[in-house]
Amino acid sequence: MKTCLYCKTEVGGNLKKCPLCQSKLQGEGEQAYFPKQTILQLQSLVFKIQSFIVWTAVIVALGLDFLFELRPFPGFTFHWSLIILMWLLAFEFGIMRLFKKGFSSSRILTLFVFIVILMLSITAYFFGILSWVLVFLVPIVLIGTMIANFVLAMIDKSGNAMIYLLSNVLIGVLPYISLSIMKKDCPFLWIIALLLSVIVFVGAIIFKGREVVSEIHRRLNL
Repeated sequence: MKTCLYCKTEVGGNLKKCPLCQSKLQGEGEQAYFPKQTILQLQSLVFKIQSFIVWTAVIVALGLDFLFELRPFPGFTFHWSLIILMWLLAFEFGIMRLFKKGFSSSRILTLFVFIVILMLSITAYFFGILSWVLVFLVPIVLIGTMIANFVLAMIDKSGNAMIYLLSNVLIGVLPYISLSIMKKDCPFLWIIALLLSVIVFVGAIIFKGREVVSEIHRRLNL
């Protein structure tokens, strides 16, 4: 058993430093009390490596853009490194945090899609293709998300996917209402998204009626 010369306490196990004062322990160590967490250490190492790569890319991009005024394409009138910074920070502090224990597949999928759509919309604005992204790309991605959430809600036994399935109704209805208020024609793909959102809601009632009612009661505190 090891001993701390400053705290005058004996410390079991194979610690190298005193848990009280962090001084170096003296004496022979014993067998460790707890098994070595090799999986957690590997996960921590992987996280540190990807974090180092992300921040290296950010620093390099900012340096090439602001210090050397390098433009990857002619005609760029904005600082392209800020777009890269936005994407990498969204990846580091948004997307990477989604893959935690306790997060359901539907939650990961839905939040991931919304983060990517937000980043795509901001990027498209600077490149002058925002209208194309909003009319074509965004509804296609949301249609795929609604279908995936419906499948997950059907096979999920815990009911955690139901709230994301029910939110599909808002995904389809809100854009249509917004365009109607602005007296603009609704694009074809957004009409498809509207119809699909209603279809998956009806499907949820047919196949998971009790879960739908229970989820509505729980979320609305009824």
